[in-house]
Amino acid sequence: MSKWLVISDNHGDVDILSKMQTVLQPDVVFHCGDSEMAHDDPWFKGVYAVQGNMDYDSEFPLVETPTIDGLKVLLTHGHYDAVHWDLTKLSLHADEEQADVVFFGHTHELAVEVTGGHLFVNPGSISQPRGEFRRLGGTCALLTVDDQQVKVQYYTRDGQPVPDLAFVYQRSQF
Repeated sequence: MSKWLVISDNHGDVDILSKMQTVLQPDVVFHCGDSEMAHDDPWFKGVYAVQGNMDYDSEFPLVETPTIDGLKVLLTHGHYDAVHWDLTKLSLHADEEQADVVFFGHTHELAVEVTGGHLFVNPGSISQPRGEFRRLGGTCALLTVDDQQVKVQYYTRDGQPVPDLAFVYQRSQF
């Protein structure tokens, strides 16, 4: 069993990244872009990270596709996949990459769903949230992955789990 931290859109709020990593103690960390930090910042050591539309450091890749615990991950910011409108283009991208799990940001709104044989997770913005869950003050997602299932639990920037934002998916769904 492993824990994956998915975080996005901190927009220069450097301290929150270390805080969430310390509090949640993940095995793997994914950053979905718009950090507004340099790619060689020490925080990114060992972190899968991509470039967002507000990241001007072109050394960040636009996409990462690691395979971890037998699941192929598509990590992207989402702005090139028109995620503000719907997941159609991103789903096609996931098909092309043969991804099981897709992590994206850009909208600043948390979201999780299984569509087209892919688990889509948007952690929301940890620093500048929008939408229905804006009142939480910022969110990230912690996935607990085992051989049978993936649990997705959203956390506030205070490191507290949000009870109504916990989801369990069978790996056979994607």
